[in-house]
Amino acid sequence: MKYSIIDTGNGRSFPAPHALLDGKSAEGALVILLGAKAGEALSTVANADKKAAILIELGNECLGVHTGESRGNEGSNVLGFNRFRLGNGDPSNLIELVRQPNTAEPAIAAAKEVLEAAGLKVAVCFDFQGRIIDRLVRPYYNAALRRLDEGLASADDMDLTLRLGLGYPEGPISLLERTGLEHHFDVTSALFDAYGESPYAPARRARVAKARAPDRKA
Repeated sequence: MKYSIIDTGNGRSFPAPHALLDGKSAEGALVILLGAKAGEALSTVANADKKAAILIELGNECLGVHTGESRGNEGSNVLGFNRFRLGNGDPSNLIELVRQPNTAEPAIAAAKEVLEAAGLKVAVCFDFQGRIIDRLVRPYYNAALRRLDEGLASADDMDLTLRLGLGYPEGPISLLERTGLEHHFDVTSALFDAYGESPYAPARRARVAKARAPDRKA
C-alpha cells in the first residue's frame, strides 16, 4: 500500500534512517504524521475521511486529544502510534498502535500492513494516557531507584542480581543512567499526573537528573 509522510520535526520514533521512511510516496492511501506537532498536522491532510488510515505519532498523550471524544463512541480512520524508545536509547522495533472504541477495522488492518511491511512489530491498544510498556515497567524502575536510596544494595549489586537472577540483559540502574534519568522523570511525571498512583511518582534520583539536565527551564 502506498503511503505518504508529513514530518513536523523533533519526533522520537524515527531519529535515524528506516525502511518506513524510505518507502514513502508523494501521495498515498495512508498518511503518517510524524514529529512533535504531528497532531496539529491532522487538519492539513486533504480528503482525510477518504484515506485508508491516518497515523499520528503520540508521546504520552491520548489520541483523543487530537481527534476529540464523544460519549465513548469516538473512532474513525485515525489512529495513534508510538515506537517504543527508552530515553536516549535506540528505538525498538515495537509499535504501539492506538485505537479508539469505534476505530474502523479496515484502518487498523491498513496501518498494520504498512508498519509490518517495514519490519516493525505491532501491538494494538486502546486509548489511555501513557503507553503499554511505560505503564508496566516504570513502577519497576522507580522501585529500583528507591531501593538504591534506601541502601538495600549498591547500584552494581542490584543490577547484577536482576541480570543473573531474572536473566535481564541489563540492570535497571545501569539502563536508566545510560538512556537518561531525566527522560524517566518526564514519563513518570506524566503518568503520575494522569493517574495519581504512587508507583508512578517520579523517584528522587529522576527528579535530580531532570533538575540538572542541560535543557531544563530557568
